Amino acid sequence: MIQLQTAVLWRERWRSSEQKCLTLACRRGENTACGCSWEGRDFEETLHFIASSTSRMTETDTGLPTIERKPGLQIWTIEKMKMVPIPEKAYGGFFEGDCYIILYNKKSSNGFITDLHYWIGKDSSQDEQGAAAFYVTQMDDMLGGSPVQHREVEGHESEAFKSYFKSGIIYKKGGVASGFKHVETNMYNIRRLLHIKGKKHVSATEVELSWDSFNKGDVFLLDLGKVLIQWNGPDCNVAEKSRGLALARSIRDDERGGRAQIGIIDNEKDSPDLMQIMKTVLGERRGALGAATPDEKADELQKANVRLYHVYEKDDNLVVQEIATRPLTQDLLQHEDCHILDQGGFKIYVWRGKDSSKEEKKAAFSRAVGFIQAKGYSATTNVEVVNDGAESAMFKQLFKRWTEKEETQGLGKVYTTSKIAKVEQVKFDVSQLHARPELAAEQRMADDASGKVEVWRIEDLHMQPVDPKTYGQFYGGDCYLVLYTYLTSGRTHYIIYMWQGRHASVDEITACAFNAVELDKKYGNEPVQVRVTMGREPQHFLAVFKGSLIIYEGGTSRAQKNEPEPVVRLFQVRGTDEINTKTIEVPARASSLNSNDVFLLTTSQVCYLWCGKGCSGDEREMAKIVANIVSKRDKQTILEGQEPVEFWAALGGKAPYASDKRFQEPTVRYQPRLFECSNQTGRFIMTEVVGFCQDDLDEDDVMLLDTWEEIFLWIGKTSNTYERNEAISSAKDYLKTHPAGRDLATPIIMVKQGYEPLTFTGWFSAWDPYKWSDGKSYEEMKNSLGDVSAISEIAVDLNNANLNKRNADSKPASPAGSGTERTSPAYKPHPNSNVNSTSNYQNNNAPSVVSAVTNGNGAYPREVLINKTVDELPEGVDPAKKEYYLSDADFHDIFGRSKDEFYQMPRWKQQNEKKQHGLF
Repeated sequence: MIQLQTAVLWRERWRSSEQKCLTLACRRGENTACGCSWEGRDFEETLHFIASSTSRMTETDTGLPTIERKPGLQIWTIEKMKMVPIPEKAYGGFFEGDCYIILYNKKSSNGFITDLHYWIGKDSSQDEQGAAAFYVTQMDDMLGGSPVQHREVEGHESEAFKSYFKSGIIYKKGGVASGFKHVETNMYNIRRLLHIKGKKHVSATEVELSWDSFNKGDVFLLDLGKVLIQWNGPDCNVAEKSRGLALARSIRDDERGGRAQIGIIDNEKDSPDLMQIMKTVLGERRGALGAATPDEKADELQKANVRLYHVYEKDDNLVVQEIATRPLTQDLLQHEDCHILDQGGFKIYVWRGKDSSKEEKKAAFSRAVGFIQAKGYSATTNVEVVNDGAESAMFKQLFKRWTEKEETQGLGKVYTTSKIAKVEQVKFDVSQLHARPELAAEQRMADDASGKVEVWRIEDLHMQPVDPKTYGQFYGGDCYLVLYTYLTSGRTHYIIYMWQGRHASVDEITACAFNAVELDKKYGNEPVQVRVTMGREPQHFLAVFKGSLIIYEGGTSRAQKNEPEPVVRLFQVRGTDEINTKTIEVPARASSLNSNDVFLLTTSQVCYLWCGKGCSGDEREMAKIVANIVSKRDKQTILEGQEPVEFWAALGGKAPYASDKRFQEPTVRYQPRLFECSNQTGRFIMTEVVGFCQDDLDEDDVMLLDTWEEIFLWIGKTSNTYERNEAISSAKDYLKTHPAGRDLATPIIMVKQGYEPLTFTGWFSAWDPYKWSDGKSYEEMKNSLGDVSAISEIAVDLNNANLNKRNADSKPASPAGSGTERTSPAYKPHPNSNVNSTSNYQNNNAPSVVSAVTNGNGAYPREVLINKTVDELPEGVDPAKKEYYLSDADFHDIFGRSKDEFYQMPRWKQQNEKKQHGLF
């Protein structure tokens, strides 16, 4: 790697930058929120911003709250410069005027993998931001330096952060520092409009209650307390509608105790009554709706532009020295230093060497922020701080090779490196594949390779059947199609391999792909399609030919051959059994030999089996089987060092060759990654799905699963034609632009929804093969809401609900139960939070929104709820929360306490009492 000798001093550029304050509101010139005075601050003062902003706090209180070592989330908000825990029911709601600290623990074989995030609300104060950063650093110290630290900015969170909140993130108005008051309010006295964005990870932002907030491409949720109206823009896709509905149901169940009703508008003309309610709240709409504003996302070319910097202080100046560009190697990271890795301005990583000074480690975040500002990047750029020896998977994948001790590589082989470089092999049991799909995925084996095999050669752009006697023999001047058929659980599955010879013509490669599509159609579009580049054959492909896979460097298997076959050929045999053996032709000269392997040298008189000193008995036995295929001549086994003169003469004389014992190099320990891929806009965009599961595979998507050794393309049933046709090109672009400089010959496997092989499903923690047939579609989820027409029967008391048209344009009055500013360190729920307040179910100040199908006060008679199956319940009743639908009088008569008292009991006690009274 050429070291770039350009050292950049950012001092002058920093001073000339207009972005001087970390508070977003201040950057817009609205510095009332933070009250800072940045004009005149020089570089050194800014560099130490976080430390100085927290110094007042640390003089009086350096204690941290109790941190539980348990899997999952723990969240704190910063209140009066202290960390205050928030209850789990409030998770996912973030006030724009606050800062939060989020800790996420994930179980691993060695304990926990921990991520620490500090989240900055757009209206939060400078001091709160500094306190949050300070606490994250302190928590990192307390946890032994193992957590990965993240800086998150509202609206620009990392995919990892979004993945924690499956139902979505809601941004709420308010916060301590912003001057807003946190309000304790009746849960039904609500009127707000939420703008919902995202297909995989949803966020909802509270926007102005006006038609001006709407557009044609997004989902909007009008929240009126007892009624939630989901308005779907005409350009929305099914996935966006489904995620919006999931968020609406979450609000109904968690915030409203299951007692709100949800109405959905897919087409305004088909929902006149719901539209009437919206018009009453928002007024008449004037003018056409605008198009949705596309999300600002970095394309893969931008993300591939990785640069590594050494950052240090010299004479009170911060020196940023660029030392390398893509592809990066692990040895560039020096343990005594701290480095910044810039991923094209998309994300900034700070790597802290284990031998770097304590001061350097503490300055990680401030240096990253300084770097962002000096480079002129967006203030919302994500920052991730990783520690030497505890790097995140996202960080490692930016390097061409990342090695760790005691890694597993290859089919059924566990390698341990010792002083004599002994390679220990452990047999692989194929019978475990179906019982352990994760093993099938790791070993890249769809089945035990005992299925039916058919092979065609592409000849004159058409498929020509290959003689079964020659199955397994592939020539570098040809292209082949291999159809593999096998049974799993009584169901037939197909795999089409497209093998492309290194010397095949472009026309033949194109014809191979075209014929694969035709063969795919013949079998009902069910087969998995695998692109195989010569020399990069996947494991299952080897196993299909039972150890007899032989690859000739050039030539063709056609009957009419243009060139005669060479008299002398040399083949290298690698493998120990029928599952993992492959034979490849190499140049017929002595320098091609290797002491670790077995080679076959074929001549006009004899076939030599040359056994290197490092080969095993199993490798020799497999070579004997192959020798009978490549030559009908007499076989002569010779050991390294005992070669006859004729052997060397056939190779053109003796020459040096590889004779050292082979060290088994560990590969990158790669965590599989799932992406939604799109290039419809002309820019190749990949959106990662962190913590993925089967539910993230939406029917209208094309998804890419990267397992390093293979690339899977998952094609949803209703994905659009353009993205289906461009899927292979997207995968190739992904490999080309990968920061680690990936091998472009990596196998690309196309998988159709409903026909996923074990090699794909095994990468998912839980896979339901009946999901596509039994899972609920968007329309089914919508219908499960109950009789949607019931909402049209709702009598809305406009006066009580304060929804009069004459007040629509006026500023809404403070809600009933006006709140008080937070003054106690103990957490109090914010307005509209996910805290399940159970009081005031029939509050007189709430909007009088009552369905005609109930008894008039929003409740059902007890006889229609007790001891009733799901099918027997009234439409719209949540079977898991039947007691919610009782009147207050019936509830007290049955349980002997009020609803408020009941819901303060532990959940297990609630469940027991519900069972006793037939309401479970």
